[in-house]
Amino acid sequence: MSVLLVYSTVPDADTAARIARTLVHERLAACVSVLPGITSTYRWQDAVHVDAELLLMAKTTHERHDALAARLLELHPYELPEIIAVEAAAGHAPYLAWVAAQTQLA
Repeated sequence: MSVLLVYSTVPDADTAARIARTLVHERLAACVSVLPGITSTYRWQDAVHVDAELLLMAKTTHERHDALAARLLELHPYELPEIIAVEAAAGHAPYLAWVAAQTQLA
């Protein structure tokens, strides 16, 4: 089974909680970890910005990635949200199986 970690930054805790709950409730992610205290430095519209953000780390399967990414685009407040998926090269087999089971459609 192919498990992915999908990363996305958000502007505040309310947005993070809303997106995390929705992705898990809709079985698009087995778990979404919210990491506070992120500072992002980036260029946007010809200016350099430094913003406090939170990082979402969603655990899903390769099969559910497209649906998760589409839903994240609908839920996200940014004009151009970060959505980056990284394949888990290895992991605790029972945990990976749990991710797969939690993201299967009923």
